[in-house]
Amino acid sequence: MLLKSGVLALSLCVLVAGRVYAEEPNLTASRVPIDRRAAAQAMKNPVPKTPENIAKGKAIFEGKGSCHNCHGRSGKGDGPTAKFLDPSPRNFTNPEFHKNRTDGEMHWVIENGSRGPNGTGIPTGMLSLIGPLITEEEAWYVILYERSFEGK
Repeated sequence: MLLKSGVLALSLCVLVAGRVYAEEPNLTASRVPIDRRAAAQAMKNPVPKTPENIAKGKAIFEGKGSCHNCHGRSGKGDGPTAKFLDPSPRNFTNPEFHKNRTDGEMHWVIENGSRGPNGTGIPTGMLSLIGPLITEEEAWYVILYERSFEGK
């Protein structure tokens, strides 16, 4: 009986660990639905990329936007709530993510939340932030800050 309990406990730990460290299967997959992607990709960030604006984005990311709870303060998708999410939150340090995502797509997800690759399927845990937590303009500042993680 003790052996059975030990095996069960070990199996549960492996299952939990697998979920805790579940990597997104395709980091470069867009989370914008195909029928809305062209419009999202055409959106341009109206906020100039300056050190001051990146600092504003950081303040929102770590403050009222609460982005750090999932994405972590270092942008690696390792925030305190990330362990409960599958797939894990986006890793903003990955250059492949930045190479494949436009600012407009990132804004679309901040505004609408995410339902996984191609905007279909099971929600990822990324909820709409524009309205409940931040303004549309503040989202653009957050994107500047998220871009600053690239390659770190």
